[in-house]
Amino acid sequence: MARNGRIWFEGAKYHVTSRGIRRSSLFFDDEDYQKYLSLLEATMYKHPFKLHSFCLMTNHTHLQIETMKTPLSTIMKKLNTNYAKYINKKYEFTGHVFEKRYGAELLNSPEYEIDVSKYIHLNPVEAGMVNAPEDYPWSSYRAFIYGAKIPLVDPKYILSYFPEPPSQHYQRFMKLTPMDKLYWKDGKLFTVKDGGIPCGQK
Repeated sequence: MARNGRIWFEGAKYHVTSRGIRRSSLFFDDEDYQKYLSLLEATMYKHPFKLHSFCLMTNHTHLQIETMKTPLSTIMKKLNTNYAKYINKKYEFTGHVFEKRYGAELLNSPEYEIDVSKYIHLNPVEAGMVNAPEDYPWSSYRAFIYGAKIPLVDPKYILSYFPEPPSQHYQRFMKLTPMDKLYWKDGKLFTVKDGGIPCGQK
């Protein structure tokens, strides 16, 4: 059966997931995580794209990508193929490392982009690996709230949707429940809490 074609256009934004074959691990030690990030950087250099957020879990990865001139399929084929070669050589494995096809959700609104960024950064917490997203070393969250230098990712795009100071507003947004109300004002996202006071104001 033929696969459905993926939607791609210049500037398309995606939530991309890649999973280990049969839910097997993709990362076995710190060197593996570092190698994946170095290959991600090399792929970005050869086929430029923007990385808005990421999280590397034990047996899967999350990338929030904005494409430029290169289709997502080309980017992911190069990245996953090179990482699979590395894993098979290092551990003397054979066969597939990833599931045959990566997952890609097209992000078609600012709300969706912000929600995906939150979902990605909360993944280690939801999995019970850490108590807070800032405790997990293999995600972009620390760049968002602490300004940590992570060359691959630039948090300014997502943070631009929040009022000043954006890092504090984003951190508070991460703690919201589905019952908390949000509203837009002048292109910025506010949360209505504590009697209708916008997030960060008293």
